[in-house]
Amino acid sequence: MAVVADSAASIPTECLDHPQLSIVPMRLTLDGRSYLDGKDLSTAEFYRLQRSSNVVPSTAAPSPADFRQAFIAASEVAEAVICITVSSRYSSSSDAANSAVEEMSREHRDTDIHVVDSQTAGGGEGLVVLEALRAAEAGLSLNEVDKSAWAVIKRVRLVAMLDTLHYLWKGGRVPRLAMAGASLLRIKPIFGLRLGEAEGLARPRTRRRAMGRLLEYVGGDAAAGPVHACVMHADCPDDAEGIRAKLEETFDCRELYISELTPVLGAHIGPGMVGIAWWSE
Repeated sequence: MAVVADSAASIPTECLDHPQLSIVPMRLTLDGRSYLDGKDLSTAEFYRLQRSSNVVPSTAAPSPADFRQAFIAASEVAEAVICITVSSRYSSSSDAANSAVEEMSREHRDTDIHVVDSQTAGGGEGLVVLEALRAAEAGLSLNEVDKSAWAVIKRVRLVAMLDTLHYLWKGGRVPRLAMAGASLLRIKPIFGLRLGEAEGLARPRTRRRAMGRLLEYVGGDAAAGPVHACVMHADCPDDAEGIRAKLEETFDCRELYISELTPVLGAHIGPGMVGIAWWSE
């Protein structure tokens, strides 16, 4: 059994070399140069370039050919493949993966491949991938691995604090007036993502208050059982470590890791973001 995922998933560094896991990079263009996400450009270098550039980065999902190449490589060592993608509401990654499966079917390849839309991103997608990887390691069938992934998709939540709306404004996603008002009032917007639906949750002032609110959201949902969590950050590791320590102190964390937000997501959000993705058993 092999697990394939796109690079929008926030996965612990130590898992990236797992023999049953393959990551298909998304694409990023900045200042006229194209990069493969997670391969050609470090996160630290990306955020440095983003801060100094007036050009809005553009991003693109992997192509069907990219997924096909990953599926063929996986089929050489596994009889079945499960592919986890970022939410189809925000990317064409899932469509590209399904197109690759259809093309391989026409070629009469006998590898069973399931494409699963994670309905989330970043750490949320990463937690789905890790559960699928555990099921694959346990030797479960493709249908059982698929079921394990969906069990997490139904439970996983993500909340994140944006340091600024500047980058969303530059990308045309929020009005200039909203960006300017948030900056003037030191507002750090918090949004949530669950089952593909993004929503604004709160508009606290100051980073300290906003990070406290993030922990409150987890507390309201995760008190009943063991927690699996990922702390994401966009070039602010100290804040992420502080939140990780609070989570470890407060909850029964069966899985807890910190991950830098991949540049293909940071392109739209900008540096300074801190977020938590989690699900409870």
